[in-house]
Amino acid sequence: MRGIPEITGEGNMEYSEKVIEYFRNPRNMGKMEDPDGVGKVGNPVCGDVMWIYIKVEDGKIVDCKFVTFGCVAAIATSSVVTEMVKGKTVEEALQISNKAVAETLGGLPPIKMHCSLLAEQGVKATIEDYLKKKSEKKG
Repeated sequence: MRGIPEITGEGNMEYSEKVIEYFRNPRNMGKMEDPDGVGKVGNPVCGDVMWIYIKVEDGKIVDCKFVTFGCVAAIATSSVVTEMVKGKTVEEALQISNKAVAETLGGLPPIKMHCSLLAEQGVKATIEDYLKKKSEKKG
């Protein structure tokens, strides 16, 4: 039996074991009810679309979920970034870079690095939404 070329590395696509693990067993997947912030990002070239949701208490991200339509790397980066932001302050989460996302997964093929950038942009968009809603409540 042959595997999916993108997962097995056929077709010049090599993924780390960690990427495959996060793809096969994604963490924190699913839409969050009543999030404090939600961000949607996408890449029109490859068609990946990512939603990230957060719950914030006392300035810390206490929960984070995602819904992603995309490739192996898009799902893995979405999943791992949700773990990376949990427990961090909003300011700390804003510092998470696409490079840190890729490194946490043991690297990504160069052609898939845009997926880690989507994860970074997704977190930033989600936090921007959270901050906007927070300032509207005060105003």
